Amino acid sequence: MRIPVPLNALRAFEAAARHLSIKDAALELAVTPSAVSHQLRTLENLLGVELLRRVGGAVELTDAGRRLAPTLNAGFSHIAASVQTLRDERLDGPLRLHTLPAIAINWLAPRLAAYPFGTAESALDITTVQGHADLAAGTADGGLWFGEPPWPGLVSETLFAGPRGVYARAGSLAATSEGRLAQLAQAHLFVSRYGLHWEQWLQTLPAGPQHPALITQVDSCGLALQAASEGTGLCLVVAQLAERSVRAGLLEPLFDHEVPAGGDFHLVYPPALGEDRRLDALRTWLREHCPPVDDADDPKALTT
Repeated sequence: MRIPVPLNALRAFEAAARHLSIKDAALELAVTPSAVSHQLRTLENLLGVELLRRVGGAVELTDAGRRLAPTLNAGFSHIAASVQTLRDERLDGPLRLHTLPAIAINWLAPRLAAYPFGTAESALDITTVQGHADLAAGTADGGLWFGEPPWPGLVSETLFAGPRGVYARAGSLAATSEGRLAQLAQAHLFVSRYGLHWEQWLQTLPAGPQHPALITQVDSCGLALQAASEGTGLCLVVAQLAERSVRAGLLEPLFDHEVPAGGDFHLVYPPALGEDRRLDALRTWLREHCPPVDDADDPKALTT
């Protein structure tokens, strides 16, 4: 609903009516008494009714003022409470972190045992989402994103680079390079639609360009990893996301051949949270658990 009078004029009247003082209202609103008086005159002219009246050295509410003041007081009190709640959630609650499902499951989760949970500064609220949350609108406080910055209105700090390689179910590969090339030619390759550099991997193999029998694009590296682990086919994924499955004996690389992923992994957040103690706790922990970033020109790189 559109308010037919200026909000500043209503705010000036509400403060003056509560204090019954132009001077005290001005102090609260951080303006001059003349500015408050001007807003009051504007409001009265627009409404066509007197709201406040000077009686001697005091200020009194008229009948119209007494009718309007309680409603405005309740309304501004409700607004103040809602704003304070939102501020407390944003600045005093757990750090709300959005991350890609694949990085949450395959990179973050295996390391969380080392995260210093237990203090207000290190509290986390983790949500997985395929895509980028609207951090500027307060959907989350920060994110672990994959891609190429800059993202307008946001700060990004590089966590680690993401070279891609092809992986197969452990124990399923031929012993020789010739045999593995034959397997690749007959394979069903799963690739993420968010990382379209798979053609570069196929074109730059030392043995020459190769092409699998079938290529399926999926919306998650996690799905590609699972398909390969089950023996459904091969997967082309970021090496850091495959390392958990490799260490667990579920996957092994087809060849010792990697190509750039067309992006890196980043910690992303709004500039207003740059000095936030919760974000600083996460940043410090990430420095300890991310491989060094080979980018001396990046002042925002998280390096050990």
